[in-house]
Amino acid sequence: MLDADFFRRWMTVTAASVDREADRLTALDSPIGDADHGSNLQRGFAAVRTALEKEPPTTPGAVLVQSGRLLVSTVGGASGPLYGTLLRRTGKALGEATEVDERQLAEALRAGVDAVMQLGGAAAGDKTMIDALLPAVDALGDSFAAARSAAEEGAVATTPLRARKGRASYLGERSIGHQDPGATSAALLIAALADAASGAGAGDE
Repeated sequence: MLDADFFRRWMTVTAASVDREADRLTALDSPIGDADHGSNLQRGFAAVRTALEKEPPTTPGAVLVQSGRLLVSTVGGASGPLYGTLLRRTGKALGEATEVDERQLAEALRAGVDAVMQLGGAAAGDKTMIDALLPAVDALGDSFAAARSAAEEGAVATTPLRARKGRASYLGERSIGHQDPGATSAALLIAALADAASGAGAGDE
C-alpha cells in the first residue's frame, strides 16, 4: 500500500530530478518554445519540496492536491496549469484515503491525464506531455518500471512528430526533429514515481 510518505517521496524525487535535468529541458525548449521549461519547473518543484517538508499532508490525495496548487502558482507559462491540473485531479481522485494501492493510483492518474487532455485539447500524437503520460498510465497496471519505460519511449517518439498543440505548433514543419520538452519532463515525473517505489532516489531528498 502507498501512503502519504510515498507520495511525498515521489514529489521530492521529482524535484531532485528536475534540478538535475533543468538545463536539458531548457535546451529542448529553446528551438520550439520559450527556452524556460527547465527553469520554470525547477522553481515550481522547489516550492513543492519546501512546502511538503514544512508541513507534510497526511493523505496521498492531499500531497498531490497541495503540490498541484503550488505548481499553478509558481510555474510560468502553460506548464503550471497543466502539471497543476494533472496532480490536483489525480489527488482528488484518490480522495481522503490514508493509503491506496497501485490500481487506485493508476486509475487516479488516468483521471489526471484525462483532465490535462481536456484542458489543453491535446491527444496522442500531438507532440505534447500526453505522448509520455498516456503510455505510462496504460503500462502502470503492469508495474512502475513498465510505466517508466513507456513514458521515456513516448517522449523520444515525439522527435519526428509535427507539433499540433502549444507554442511549438506555430513552427509547423520546423517543429519536426525536436524532442518535446513537455513529454520529456512528464517522463521525468513518471521515472521519479518508479524510483520512489523502488527506493531509488531517496538520497536526493
